[in-house]
Amino acid sequence: MAQSGVDLEVLRTLYERERLGVREVAIQLGVSPWRVYGLMRRHGIPRRRGSEQNYATYKAKPQFALKQALSDTEVRLRIAGSLLYLAEGVKSGGTVDFVNSDPRLVRVFLAFLREVCGVAEPRLRVLLYAYADQDLVQLKRFWADVTKISEEQFVRPYVRPLRSGGNGRKMAHGLIHVRYNDTRLLKIILQWGSEVCESWAGARVANWSSL
Repeated sequence: MAQSGVDLEVLRTLYERERLGVREVAIQLGVSPWRVYGLMRRHGIPRRRGSEQNYATYKAKPQFALKQALSDTEVRLRIAGSLLYLAEGVKSGGTVDFVNSDPRLVRVFLAFLREVCGVAEPRLRVLLYAYADQDLVQLKRFWADVTKISEEQFVRPYVRPLRSGGNGRKMAHGLIHVRYNDTRLLKIILQWGSEVCESWAGARVANWSSL
């Protein structure tokens, strides 16, 4: 573990084995690209040359295969998943990032990603947000069971310090970010959600197609 709190083995795995670019590595670790560059320099992780980086970025780009012929159940799942994302997802940037503490909603959203969007399972990442007095090992096991995502695909958790004078309420299992780094998929999900809102509410609520 580096002094910055970034797990160097995870960094090496993402950059050297999975061949992600520095920007993608930074997103997965929740730090800036400059932090990643600095850690690589200090710990002797060689940077790829430009042509090799371009090739690696192309080869490592997260892939997905949208299901074309949807059953009635899958149509409902697409509606549910896209609306969940409008409510609880990060809408800017280039990563699908769904945030929630309710295991039921997390399961629904992951079913949407897997069954409707056809995401590549190894590309899924989970960021755990927890409190300082919670058991991180137990929480990771809990969410790994809920999501059916390997704990190896969990990035370094965010631990919130305890504060005096709070109202005493906190999430029993913390919350998680389910992430999938793909700008095109993000645009598609946001467009689906916008179309559902336009159809049911009678007005276009936003135009995210230009992201």
